[in-house]
Amino acid sequence: MPINPAPRAYQIVLQAIEEDLRTEKLSVGDQLPGERALAEQHGISRASVRDAIRILDVMGIIRTSTGSGPNSGAVIISNPAAGISQALRLHLAAKGINVREIVESRILLETWAAQMTPRDPIHAQQVIDRTAVLIMRMDDAQLSRESFHRIDAEFHVLLASMAGNAVVESMMESLRNSISDYVAASIPDDEAWQPVVKVLRRQHKAIHHAFATGQRERAAQLLEEHITWFYSQTR
Repeated sequence: MPINPAPRAYQIVLQAIEEDLRTEKLSVGDQLPGERALAEQHGISRASVRDAIRILDVMGIIRTSTGSGPNSGAVIISNPAAGISQALRLHLAAKGINVREIVESRILLETWAAQMTPRDPIHAQQVIDRTAVLIMRMDDAQLSRESFHRIDAEFHVLLASMAGNAVVESMMESLRNSISDYVAASIPDDEAWQPVVKVLRRQHKAIHHAFATGQRERAAQLLEEHITWFYSQTR
């Protein structure tokens, strides 16, 4: 009969914090007890507590800072995209997943989100207005490639947020972040970038128009064509 291994010391802290979050003893904005208090509470070493804190930080569950006051130490924040993105980047580097699979997942999520009726019409209009501003910023001829990619990422994540699904929104942000270095390095110089960016600007405007006019199936089609085309330029 198999015997389940005893949890590592740091896992005791993770499980306790998970339970406190689930039962609302802890919530976003709360400060965790200090290392010494957590170590005494769970009967483990402060080194094990530090391991747990580092894991929670990487996972985007807490933000850590030095000093004193309500915003110092480890504070609950819940940023799911941070942890997912970091994990994807590491698995991408280790060849456990590849860029093509990331791109396919983006297409799946973005086209699904595009076809969903927005849950919050006010938020949807705010997204349309905000992405219109982003398109104007992307038209700036002096915009660096790095800045363009940041604005491009915000454009796509915002549009996906209209579906009102926090998991999809977090996954979208994570997928974009996981291949950001790959995208940045895929086009060697500004000379090669110029014809690409002209097409991207045109595609973004068409996508935005489809969303703004409620052509949701058309928006999904344009998104798939856009993502597929850009991936073909970066291989």
